[in-house]
Amino acid sequence: MSGANELALKQHSGETGLFGWVERIGNKIPNPFLLFIYLIAILMAATAILSWLHISVTDPTNGEQVTVKNLLSAEGIQWMLPNIIANFSGFKPLGSILALVLGAGLAEKVGLLQALMLKMASRVSARYASYMVLFIAFFSHVSSDAALVIMPPLGALMFLAVGRHPVAGLLAAIAGVGSGFTANLLIVTTDVLLSGISTEAAAAINPAASVSVLDNWFFMAVSVVVLTIAGGLLTDKFVEPRLPAYRPHEEEDRLETLTPQQNRGLLVSGLAVLGALAILAVLVLPSGGLLRDPELGTIVPSPFMSGIVPIIIFLFFVAAIAYGITTRQIRNQNDLPRLLTDPMKGMAGFIVMVFPLAQFVAFFNWSNMGKFMALGLTDLLEKTNMTGVPAFLGLMFLSAFLCMFIASGSAIWSILAPVFVPMFMLLGYHPAFAQMIFRVADSAVIPFAPMSPFLPLFLGFLQRYRKDAKLGTYYSLVLPYPIVFLAVWSLLLVVWYWLGLPIGPGVYPKLAG
Repeated sequence: MSGANELALKQHSGETGLFGWVERIGNKIPNPFLLFIYLIAILMAATAILSWLHISVTDPTNGEQVTVKNLLSAEGIQWMLPNIIANFSGFKPLGSILALVLGAGLAEKVGLLQALMLKMASRVSARYASYMVLFIAFFSHVSSDAALVIMPPLGALMFLAVGRHPVAGLLAAIAGVGSGFTANLLIVTTDVLLSGISTEAAAAINPAASVSVLDNWFFMAVSVVVLTIAGGLLTDKFVEPRLPAYRPHEEEDRLETLTPQQNRGLLVSGLAVLGALAILAVLVLPSGGLLRDPELGTIVPSPFMSGIVPIIIFLFFVAAIAYGITTRQIRNQNDLPRLLTDPMKGMAGFIVMVFPLAQFVAFFNWSNMGKFMALGLTDLLEKTNMTGVPAFLGLMFLSAFLCMFIASGSAIWSILAPVFVPMFMLLGYHPAFAQMIFRVADSAVIPFAPMSPFLPLFLGFLQRYRKDAKLGTYYSLVLPYPIVFLAVWSLLLVVWYWLGLPIGPGVYPKLAG
């Protein structure tokens, strides 16, 4: 980035008001690596105090007392030391993210992504770029967590290609894949995971009750349209105007007109991907397809859906290699490992930050602190005897709060569903409606969640265009999206409930009869 851009960005960072305050406070937060070290120390002290005081909460599903396990006890230390390496190497998001960076990074190094964005930009007006980025981000949820890795840098490139600020495109994409994570036009793995948990929880009241993967479909599909409009307006009218003018000067930021060779590369790459998709179709679509569930014969769930991340990586490799060979970016077999090495170098900082993050998550889970907090707060809400909209808001607040500390949405719902699903059913609401409320709150705050394994990645993406960016800078820029998405989505939910509209095929907020 040029010196002029850096100077403009630094001058712009002196804004006042809420977002200026967020940036100033956030920039005082230590580097994420040190932050998680401090959080581990705080967690250890908290588990010791709660354990020594013998404080417990009751699990309503089985009546057992849930206590916090002391990390500083002999048992805790004996567990921690042998598991430090395993915590790091076994941290699931790390492997997925690094593998996706291999594929997406190769596509970027050979110039495929930049050429593709230029091609799309030639057919889309800059005026509608925000809506395009957000809609594609929502559609990318079919790839689950992979969308959180792939879409943000693509959003920045899309905006750059149409002459708009890349940071605005980056933020819009983060909002689409993060704050709108569970809003989908298609049925995806999130629907499968959550509906299974909800069905098990509903059995406590009615063994015949079930929640299918389609039970939130109507509401979530409409949410995509509503949030795309809300996010696009927010980007155009508020987020991007706050950013200084961006003038690319470095070679890596310069997007020019496509050459005939690049156009030919896009054609060959597209044909190669179509060929790969045809092979996948043969393996998935027939009733006895190899990648269908071997017992149920279904696509959702199936090895195809559970293996979607490796499949996406494979498609990236097919597209990138075809494009690279055609455009002479790949001239011999030795070019491939060289091109794969450069993207991984850029992940060094992320890998360093993940080490203490992985330890914190493992320590948090082993100590029972997550379940202890969730059950304690749930019990507090249950004792208030809330009904109607206050009950909805209570579940939303608790879901959003727990998302700050527990990165897995399915893990949070596994804790909350056994309490809230029966409670909502006794109040006359469908278990799928309780699940829908959770999805709204849990998704909306994802970009802001400090425990998210994707937070360091988002910060790294931002630092490509603003090298002096810190956590406070990121938080101040992304904050409008969680606020607006949560407000708009909550309003949509309340209106949907008041109108009594179906949330899925044959499913309404209230139980029949």
